[in-house]
Amino acid sequence: MTTRVTDGSAGDADYGRIGVGYRDHRRPEPAFAAAIGLALGDATTVLNVGAGAGSYEPEDRSVTAVEPSAAMRVQRGPGLAVAIDATAEDLPFEDDAFDAAMTTFSVHQWGDLERGLAELRRVTRGPVLVLTCDPSRLDRSWLATYAPEVIATEARRYPTLDRIAAGLGGDVDVRPLPIPLACTDGFSEAYYGRPELLLDPGARRANSAWSFVGAEVEPRFVHDLQRDLDDGTWDRRWGALRTTPEFDGSLVLVVGR
Repeated sequence: MTTRVTDGSAGDADYGRIGVGYRDHRRPEPAFAAAIGLALGDATTVLNVGAGAGSYEPEDRSVTAVEPSAAMRVQRGPGLAVAIDATAEDLPFEDDAFDAAMTTFSVHQWGDLERGLAELRRVTRGPVLVLTCDPSRLDRSWLATYAPEVIATEARRYPTLDRIAAGLGGDVDVRPLPIPLACTDGFSEAYYGRPELLLDPGARRANSAWSFVGAEVEPRFVHDLQRDLDDGTWDRRWGALRTTPEFDGSLVLVVGR
């Protein structure tokens, strides 16, 4: 049985503690939403598992949302379906109930990845979409220099693409998603050319990896990054990123059929 904590959060992250204000920093990025819409094809009924505040739920389709965290369910915007309190590993639906299924920035937090993917496959007639990060590419970010503990935590938590593909079975397509400079979805790599924004504690809190590192990491990160921004060290090393339209980071869309 999946372990659930405080507000119902499943897996390793406690969104009752870190989820406050999540929607302010994790707004859907249009380029990613377009990629998801394209991959959904002609599906009319869509299941969104680990739905959170509702990012990337297509407005032109019938969406059923599943989210175990009460703190996240309450942040869902007006017009979105009320999310069902359940976990990926135990979906309360019949076999082949949906045309398609999706999960975004969620699989690394599931208690049992293989069981969760099997459940998505069981209840879905068509494509299953997984928006996630490739752990082998996380060290491309400048964040690896200032907070290597955060990158190491993410690399440990994100499942490999081979493991996701095996869990989905069938024909699996992995599509890299370049990250736009003005990316509105504030996962860590979204700030590749805007380092100042990651000095905001709310921006860090909206990335769950920060909740797993030692208490000394954040103050050291803030001190070192602020110092290097003030004296120009960051810009001398990575300044070109400020005008780089897209960053080829770790983000991928895995589509299983």
